[in-house]
Amino acid sequence: MSGARRRPVALTALGLALGAALSVLAPVDAQAATGAADGKLPPQGALLPKDSVDAATFRGGLVFANYCVTCHGINADGNGRAARLYNPRPANLRMSDKNDAYFALIIRKGGAALGRSEFMPTWEAELTNEQISDLVAYLRSINQHKAN
Repeated sequence: MSGARRRPVALTALGLALGAALSVLAPVDAQAATGAADGKLPPQGALLPKDSVDAATFRGGLVFANYCVTCHGINADGNGRAARLYNPRPANLRMSDKNDAYFALIIRKGGAALGRSEFMPTWEAELTNEQISDLVAYLRSINQHKAN
C-alpha cells in the first residue's frame, strides 16, 4: 500500500479516536443538552466539570499519550518503543512509590535534576502548569501505590 493511501486511513482512525475521547465530555441526551430537570444548564455543556478530578485525569491521559508513551509505554510500565534505547530504562509509573510533588518536579525539571536518568527530559518549557497537574492526576490514577 502506498504512503498516499495509508494517510487517509490513519487520519480516519485518529478522527474516530478523538471523537470517542471527546464524546465523554459531550452531552449524551436531549435533557443533558438542554439542562437538567431543574432547568440549569450543565457547565459548558460538559458532563465532567473542568475542575473535577475525573476531567483532570482524562486530560492528563491525553498529555501522557502525546509526551510520555514513547518511553514509558502505553501501559506506563516503562516498556515504550524507545525504552530499549536507554540505560537505565524508563520508570514503571504504575509501580512508582513517589508522591505527587515528586512527579510534578521530575516532569518539570527532568531526571538529571533529581539524580535520576539524564534521558528523562525537562518538560517545563513545553507543558503548562495545568497540563503538568493533569498529568500528575493521571499518573496517580494508574499508580498502584497511591502514595500522596
